Amino acid sequence: MRADRAAARIHPAELLLLASVFVVAACGLVYELAAGALASYLLGDSVLQFSTVIGAYLFAMGLGSWLSRYVERELVAVFLRVELLVGAIGGGMPAALFVAHSSLPASASAEFRVLLYGLVGVIGVLVGLEIPLVMRLLKRQFSERYVLRDLVSQVLTFDYLGALVVAVAFPLLLVPHLGLIRTGLFFGLLNAAVAVWALWLFRAELPHWRRTALACAVVVALLLAGFAGANRLTTWAEDRFYGEQTIYRETSPYQRVVVTQGPAGTRLFLNGNLQFHSRDEYRYHEALVHPALAAQGAPRRVLILGGGDGMALREVLKHPSVEQVTLVELDPRMTQLFRDEPRLAALNAHALSSPKLRLVNADAFTWLESHDEVFDAIVIDFPDPTNFAIGKLYSTSFYTLVDQHLAAGGYAVVQTTSPLIARQSFWTVVATIEAVGLGATPYHAHVPSFGEWGFVLASRRPWRAPTALPPGLRFLSLDGLPALFHFPPDMARVDAEPNRLSTQGLVHTFEAEWGRVHQ
Repeated sequence: MRADRAAARIHPAELLLLASVFVVAACGLVYELAAGALASYLLGDSVLQFSTVIGAYLFAMGLGSWLSRYVERELVAVFLRVELLVGAIGGGMPAALFVAHSSLPASASAEFRVLLYGLVGVIGVLVGLEIPLVMRLLKRQFSERYVLRDLVSQVLTFDYLGALVVAVAFPLLLVPHLGLIRTGLFFGLLNAAVAVWALWLFRAELPHWRRTALACAVVVALLLAGFAGANRLTTWAEDRFYGEQTIYRETSPYQRVVVTQGPAGTRLFLNGNLQFHSRDEYRYHEALVHPALAAQGAPRRVLILGGGDGMALREVLKHPSVEQVTLVELDPRMTQLFRDEPRLAALNAHALSSPKLRLVNADAFTWLESHDEVFDAIVIDFPDPTNFAIGKLYSTSFYTLVDQHLAAGGYAVVQTTSPLIARQSFWTVVATIEAVGLGATPYHAHVPSFGEWGFVLASRRPWRAPTALPPGLRFLSLDGLPALFHFPPDMARVDAEPNRLSTQGLVHTFEAEWGRVHQ
């Protein structure tokens, strides 16, 4: 008898209901991923934000599933309302969070979190209602085809398939091509589409068909209007947040890249964090590169890890002895942007088009593990350790790999946050470098856009002040160089434990120290 049921021809309505499971699962996961990504972009610490968002979302889904037991009448009408609410709230969530983050003052982070987790909770409850309602509709309409075991396996199969498709498409296709706001609105429209076909499929048993049809039309119209105006909304929100005209914006698979232009110059932001200001970036990049390369004497092969904007590369190429520079940058959009956009390429003196450059778009940790080349100098220019994905690049495991690629007489240099604002974090990096057997020579420079900023030289031989620097530098000089290595009492060394890959204490320390600045 069971074989006969399995062999029976699938009714079109049944197929549509099963397809709806696929769609609602895909939409539900998109809203979860979008909330986690936005929390990571806007609040920092991607591991913490994703963990808490996912935890809150799953709890809310469980609550929604439990509440579904109390839906006893008008099953179709309730399902339609749930789909419209999920589409409207879930689809509009990324836009709402962007607007709120841009409109609220920096001191209102608690209010933003209330909004974030409030939306996550509401959407989670609604998504938790969806699958039980669909299962009950299938059981009611096609009871002769399903025993409970077959029903659950069929529904969950489509549910998990929808989740798989979105999990792959979200970082590779959706966010890079649509952006977070349009991705949310697009999947909101898919939820609304499920409501529309359910309206048609069950039109005979809906007591207020016209009213429900009007609600469907309103939600679809709002989502379409939002989709059409998404670029304007993003522009308005980011211009308001950054306070200057945004000349370039893109969400790559790895980060949100924003470049602004104002009266004082050009600024680059990654995930909302300032990376450089054109008016004073020369101070940072001269201090980063030349104490290491000039002390080495005549470096021929240089490795740059990070630094996709090409500014550090510009300074490296000022040393005539350099024959080849290998630049390892995770995000290809960064290197393409700063190579091909004329205004930005001018800032790095078109260094990314140099014939001496070998460009590699890869994860630095993985690349070092899979190659055995040795370099005379290594320049490490990563973003600050705001999350565990970046924190691993400040660990003993990473610096062990750096040591393996550094020539016996070579120097590595690491950008190392502010020794004034994040004093414990700065000296944690020093302790981490020393823990792998390298000598650590810390120094600092004043960069007006950042304040007092720190660096650490790492080597197997003692650092000695160079006797010459490349001509034409605007900040560094031989006379002024010794002052960079003096630390006043408020930046002097404090006890710190090495940052290990297994614990990543540096990320927590960094967040705590910089968090006090933004309170």
